[in-house]
Amino acid sequence: MPSISALEIHVGSFTLEIQQSILVWLILCVVFATFFIVAGKKIERQDPSKASKGIVYISEEALNLVLFVIKGNLRETTKKYIPLFGTLILMMIASNLIGLIGLQNPTSNVSFNATLAITMWLMIQGNAIKKGGLIARLKELTEPMVILTPLNIIGEMALPISLTMRLFGNILAGSIITMLVYTLIKALMPWGVLGLSVTPFLHMYFDIFSGVIQTYIFFTLASFNLGQQVAEEE
Repeated sequence: MPSISALEIHVGSFTLEIQQSILVWLILCVVFATFFIVAGKKIERQDPSKASKGIVYISEEALNLVLFVIKGNLRETTKKYIPLFGTLILMMIASNLIGLIGLQNPTSNVSFNATLAITMWLMIQGNAIKKGGLIARLKELTEPMVILTPLNIIGEMALPISLTMRLFGNILAGSIITMLVYTLIKALMPWGVLGLSVTPFLHMYFDIFSGVIQTYIFFTLASFNLGQQVAEEE
């Protein structure tokens, strides 16, 4: 059975094409929404005097993972941003690992990454304006000298571009390399079957190690820049 690369929805003469990567992300949204609802009810009924187990234990470990990534940057404001960052961190890890079951990683879609990166950037800029006002924010771009204003603007714009291309490049490169290896194995059959001995290591690096590391880098940078605007200076 051929794999579905895109879903086409026809409404009259209008055709909406949804790529597999976006379909996977939408499915993950439903899965995680269901998980959070069930986990929330389980946690409400959990007896604090007893050791956590099952879905409650998984939720606690997931929270510890999120805190490890963002707490050092957001400090006293961490609790406020846990719902947003926690949801996105867990979903990005899952989307980066989903290539292990043959589905397209949502993060291999540059449009998806750009949307997420721009969302982070707008949140950072919004909090910066909220903190001191629009005039104060524009004044920051002229420091320490007015002549450096263009460079400061470029520096601000570089964040979403950097977040987008770093994530996109690493995830897509891993997908392409793995696909090429499997293509080569198929072309060299029956001797190509020997190449299957190296594919577990490819998946360990490109799907697991790289996927987790890229998630960590993305949200560490995002939370660091947000922390500069919302967290109290030490």
